[in-house]
Amino acid sequence: MENIKKLSIVIPVFNEEKTIEKLVERVLKVDLGKIEKEIILVDDGSSDETNKILNEIVKKNKSLILLKHNNNLGKGCALRTGFNKVSGDVVVIQDGDMEYDPNDFKKMITKMQEKGVRVVYGSRRIEPKNKQYSGLGFYAGGLFLTHMANVLYGCQITDEPTCYKMIDKKLLDDLKIKAERFEFCPEVTAKICKKGEKIYEVPILYSPRHTNQGKKIKLKDFFEAVWVLFKLRF
Repeated sequence: MENIKKLSIVIPVFNEEKTIEKLVERVLKVDLGKIEKEIILVDDGSSDETNKILNEIVKKNKSLILLKHNNNLGKGCALRTGFNKVSGDVVVIQDGDMEYDPNDFKKMITKMQEKGVRVVYGSRRIEPKNKQYSGLGFYAGGLFLTHMANVLYGCQITDEPTCYKMIDKKLLDDLKIKAERFEFCPEVTAKICKKGEKIYEVPILYSPRHTNQGKKIKLKDFFEAVWVLFKLRF
């Protein structure tokens, strides 16, 4: 995809009072050269001090867009709310914790600028510096979902459930995403592949956190992801 003028970064947030301020600072500092950044924060009904912190952040940085759900609706719903406000040529997803490094947007956008590229995933699997994962269950689950996506859709990727998915805005609109929770990842991957689009990957850094540190994905989300991959294929 050539002539990218603006990157829209959508950040769904739920109860991230310990990390969200530092995370937004890191995103703001990312230098993309001539490419403009649009940062859209979506508070998905946080019950801690997250919304208060977000309001303070936005007061200091008028360019930020803050949206709010009165109740917790799920990551997929928060993303769809954010997507509705996007004005950039390309969209990327950023979680509200510190597991991912926003500086990796640079290599992702560089790949995105190549002719014919409309989708870039940041892969944790192909970055040799990554030695830790959230736990054996998360690691095995991610590998299984990746293998399943490759078998069902022939996409040949290494990290299906990665947060860092960068997508051409027009393509994203065409996907008509319906996800409400964590099933967003398998849904977007399946629909991209069904449209015949190739998913390109670049290595990204990953600093995992565990359930007791605020990681929210559960076993039921794994089974729902499996079901979504099957359902959309058949």
